[in-house]
Amino acid sequence: MVHSTVQSEGIMKKISIVIPTFNEYENIEDGYLRVKKILEGLTGYLYEILFIDNYSSDGTRDKLRILAQKDSNVKVILNAQNFGWMRSSFYGMISVTGDCVILLAADMQEPPELIPEFIKGWEEGFSVVIGIKSKSKENPIKYAVREIYYKTLQKIADVDHIEQFMGFGLYDQSFLNVLRKLDDPMPYLRGMVAEFAGRRKEIEYTQEKRKKGKTHFSFMKMYDLAMLGITSYSKVLLRIATLMGFAIGCISLLIAVVTFILKAFHIIDYPIGIAAISVAVFTFGSLNLFFIGLAGEYILNINTRVMNRPLVVEEERINF
Repeated sequence: MVHSTVQSEGIMKKISIVIPTFNEYENIEDGYLRVKKILEGLTGYLYEILFIDNYSSDGTRDKLRILAQKDSNVKVILNAQNFGWMRSSFYGMISVTGDCVILLAADMQEPPELIPEFIKGWEEGFSVVIGIKSKSKENPIKYAVREIYYKTLQKIADVDHIEQFMGFGLYDQSFLNVLRKLDDPMPYLRGMVAEFAGRRKEIEYTQEKRKKGKTHFSFMKMYDLAMLGITSYSKVLLRIATLMGFAIGCISLLIAVVTFILKAFHIIDYPIGIAAISVAVFTFGSLNLFFIGLAGEYILNINTRVMNRPLVVEEERINF
């Protein structure tokens, strides 16, 4: 149990919990009770629990309204559409009033029991205290794919990225104020923490299996998040494309010159077969398509940012 206290001016510190939801009807009640029990066990703090819902269609919104009616510490933001987990989470984090914000997943695979440890690190002077997933009880294939992605991004990114970090952690308002100034409509929280958090504390945990319902984090959503990280924090792939294009161009020019000389002076009189031409065409065509697609991802990222759309559009607020 954390026994802290109060700020110098005598006002109790406030802890804000942010829980993004999307079709989590089966998990809302249990998650709320679990988090509330932990928060009520803390001494010397006020608290609020914000659920921000991404346009659920399974009754989650009605259940959140009921919770907010029963408990004035529960706040609810209902989005007008599904704006994606990252944008919704970030918007929730900058919408609360606590001295620090703790981001939790609605499925409770990240243990809320770490909340006291996060707060302890915060009281020690760390503006960011994050959970690092050292083990996982999820699908081993999914875990392995994530591990490969993290290690790849770590090697190609312009800043040192944090492996097995999902956003689960505590963020002081001073850090969130830095992020607000960025005015980024496509926030990549993992990269922002790695780039701007400076001195931070990391706490390892084991990710639990989802107990109820099914995950809505599809392969395409994982792909979107992965490409957001790559296109936001790495120039390496585009430079590889440039270097490969230059190298292949030089090799092709050399082959063309050698072939011309050999054929012009009848040094070697051989027919160039269809197989060789086909291999060359398909190889260069595949490389072109791959790097055009990669360049398209970067352009899409730029386009989304320059349009300056809002993070989310709210439909309703409760208990604010």
